[in-house]
Amino acid sequence: MNDIKQKVLNFAKQVADKQGVEIFDIELLGKGKLLLRVIIDKEEGVTLNDCERFSKSLGAVLDVENPFPGSYTLEISSPGLDRPLKGIKDFEKNTGKLTRIVTVEKIENQKFFIGRILEVSNDFVKLLVNERKIDIPFDRISKARLEVEFKCQKNSAM
Repeated sequence: MNDIKQKVLNFAKQVADKQGVEIFDIELLGKGKLLLRVIIDKEEGVTLNDCERFSKSLGAVLDVENPFPGSYTLEISSPGLDRPLKGIKDFEKNTGKLTRIVTVEKIENQKFFIGRILEVSNDFVKLLVNERKIDIPFDRISKARLEVEFKCQKNSAM
């Protein structure tokens, strides 16, 4: 399975480079009929048209190269507003944003944090949680994802 996933990743990266998107993640799920889920991203966000164009291009490449032993379903999507943060680069790109972090062990007597990313280094992420700055070492992060924020505007017409 890993060989197939690596081949697909190489094909997907070629298509992504031509279309100005990046590969966020690839999942290969199931037995028998496989589900290939490719998650794409770009700086200004992914549109439905981006997903459609990428799906057609990658689908054509996969039809020719045929890396799968049987049939498969191709699914293309974006990471979403509440995207997972997987590495230091993801945290750096999202400095200033509201984030949910779960740790493998307690830090300051808790394992669950929602705060704004203030700073990122090679060893830790600094969060602002309820007016407190908390350093969370990367090696203690179990899961992290962005929190969706809604901003309300006052209607001045009233």
